[in-house]
Amino acid sequence: MEMQQIPTEKGRDEANEEPKLEVKTEGKQSKGNVRLYRIGCFLLTTICLVLLMVVIILGVKLQTGSSPEREGGCSYEQCKNRLQLRPEVLGCQQRSDGWLTFGRSCFYVSTYRLNWDEGVKNCTSRGGSLAVITSQEVQEFLTKKGKGFHWIGLRKRGNTWTWVNDTVLQKSYWKDPPSQDCGILSSKDPPEKNWITVSCQANAYFICQVKF
Repeated sequence: MEMQQIPTEKGRDEANEEPKLEVKTEGKQSKGNVRLYRIGCFLLTTICLVLLMVVIILGVKLQTGSSPEREGGCSYEQCKNRLQLRPEVLGCQQRSDGWLTFGRSCFYVSTYRLNWDEGVKNCTSRGGSLAVITSQEVQEFLTKKGKGFHWIGLRKRGNTWTWVNDTVLQKSYWKDPPSQDCGILSSKDPPEKNWITVSCQANAYFICQVKF
C-alpha cells in the first residue's frame, strides 16, 4: 500500500505561487484595458465637442451674416423675378427690330427724318431720349452704326450746350466751331471730330437711347 506524501509548507507555497502570479497579471491587464478605454472615450468626446462647436459657429454666422439682398444677391425666386423685370437680361431683343445694344444702353438709329423737337418726342414715345454721348466708346460706336447725319440730344440753351438730360456738355467732338443751336453727329467723318450744328428746325435722322 503506497503511502500518500503529505505536502510540506514549502510545497504548499510552491503550489500556490503560480495562481497568485496569474491573478496579479490579469489585474494589470484589466487596469491597462480600462485605461486605454478611458483615453479612447476622452478623445472621442473631445472630437465630438470640437465638431459641435464648429457646427454652432457656422450656424450663427449663417443666421447673423449679411443677407443675400444686402450683398447684392438673391434667392432663386427673387433672382428669377428680377430677371423677368430687367430689360438688360435680353439686351435690346425685347424691343422692336432696329435697336442696338452697347454697354448698358439700347440705341435706335432712325431710317426717316424729323426736326430736333420731333426727334425728342419720338424717342420719348419709345421710352428713351435722343442719344447722350458721354464717352469716346459711345461716340465711336454711334459713328460706326450711323449712315449719315443724325440728331443727338445736344442743344444750346443761352450760352451753354446741354444734353436732353439737363447735364452740361463736358467732352465735345466738334468738327467746326458751333454756330447753330442743335447738334448733329455726322457718321461720314472720323469720330474724333464729327459734330456739326444746324437749325433745330432742319430735318435729319436721329438716334434714340434707352438706358438700363
